[in-house]
Amino acid sequence: MFFSIILLCVCVVVLILQFTPRRPKNFPPGPTILPLLGTILNLSLENPLKDFEKLRKTYGNVYSLYIGLTPAVIINGVKAIKEAMVTKSTDFAGRPQDLFVNQTTQKKGVILMDYGTSWREHRRFALTTLRNFGLGKNSMEDRIHGEIQYISNTLEESIGNTISPQHMFHNASSNIICQVLFGKRYDYGDEFITKIVNCFTENAKLANGPWAMMYDTFPMIRGLPLPFTKAFKNAEICVSLANGLLDEHKQTRVPGEPRDFVDCYLDELDKRSAEEDSSFSEKQLIIFALDLHFAGTDTTSNTLLTGFLYLMTHPHIQERCQQEIDKVLGGKPLASFEDRHDMPYMQAVLHEVQRVANTVPLSVFHSTTKDTELMGYSIPKGTMIIPSLTSVLKEEGQWKFPNEFNPENFLNNQGEFFKPEAFMPFSAGARMCLGESLARMELFLITVTLLRKFKFIWPEDAGEPDYTPVYGVTLTPRPYRIKVQHRETL
Repeated sequence: MFFSIILLCVCVVVLILQFTPRRPKNFPPGPTILPLLGTILNLSLENPLKDFEKLRKTYGNVYSLYIGLTPAVIINGVKAIKEAMVTKSTDFAGRPQDLFVNQTTQKKGVILMDYGTSWREHRRFALTTLRNFGLGKNSMEDRIHGEIQYISNTLEESIGNTISPQHMFHNASSNIICQVLFGKRYDYGDEFITKIVNCFTENAKLANGPWAMMYDTFPMIRGLPLPFTKAFKNAEICVSLANGLLDEHKQTRVPGEPRDFVDCYLDELDKRSAEEDSSFSEKQLIIFALDLHFAGTDTTSNTLLTGFLYLMTHPHIQERCQQEIDKVLGGKPLASFEDRHDMPYMQAVLHEVQRVANTVPLSVFHSTTKDTELMGYSIPKGTMIIPSLTSVLKEEGQWKFPNEFNPENFLNNQGEFFKPEAFMPFSAGARMCLGESLARMELFLITVTLLRKFKFIWPEDAGEPDYTPVYGVTLTPRPYRIKVQHRETL
């Protein structure tokens, strides 16, 4: 009996040791690692951002956590993030491949694709094709202005009343990227856009929520009917909708005469039809297009929502923007993206909106492509890397007013616009956001055009504004309502 108890204790100790990973030599420090759980108890499952900052104060700008048995290195601050994302860009350009978010995209697309030949080919294709379809050109401005007219019509119908802007901005952002990808736009009540935007919104919340963390930490629960299965159902809905669009394109396209991104990809498939090992395929196209649609919808719409929340609740800033807009545009019928160079204050406001919106606070997780070093620590190949963009966008010493909304963060002593090196809401380096130029153009043209025509007011009965965002892959402002007036009636 005594021997059996000793043997049982030995077995338990062996199991504990087996399921308690140890930090490799010269690995970044971090909290104590528990068997199976790793360091998950150090993080809030609902919103770990404050926990990340607390751990940073204890362990420094580069520290490690264990998500179950999986090591992760969290990097903070301009110096560390620039070393990883820019100086050693290719060393840190990989993507983890066994996470909840990978499963929802069937390990396809471009955003979550691991670093390698396929990713390079698809990124190069995307940049070239998006450029050919107007990014940075007048044709893209025309598309954006066309969509702004629908936003204006929605606001016109709400003069004197209050309106919830969430769906309006989400649908507008979705339509702009839809025109590039699929060559069409949708009415704001259309079933397609309503379904796909809802799926994107839900999955963005789920992907960084408690059930996703449980999925990543405990592989043994992945087959169970738990709440994370909702994300897979949403992904299936999106794939089904996109397949319908692909079938339409295949029936109506004229090879060599592309109308949009999907046509361009199908042309590329034709060119590569003889290649046995081509990374291009129709399945890849579906997730690729959904990737770009999500990236072009969620971040832009949430930044717009943040912007108008702050403009409403800081009326002196809104008024100063309008004065600059009136002065620069004069009698011009429409604003152009080039007008930004004559609007330093407007530029400062929009960049400050992006800074406080902090839309993708933990970027998209990276992984190391080889054994490397960071800030003196040794990081093995395949280590998950979590860049805290929050730490950069609020870093003391990098901003005049790091903890408040203040456009002076982007104005020098002469009132001229300037961009501090800590401004990196689109990340940096090899995996920098594909849609940065489109997002910047949308934010400028939409905000300037709407401020030129309307005054946005915080409703009298709305109580105090709550600036605390809802946590997810992207940070989303809490739902709010706006009151709209014509400026000329003031």
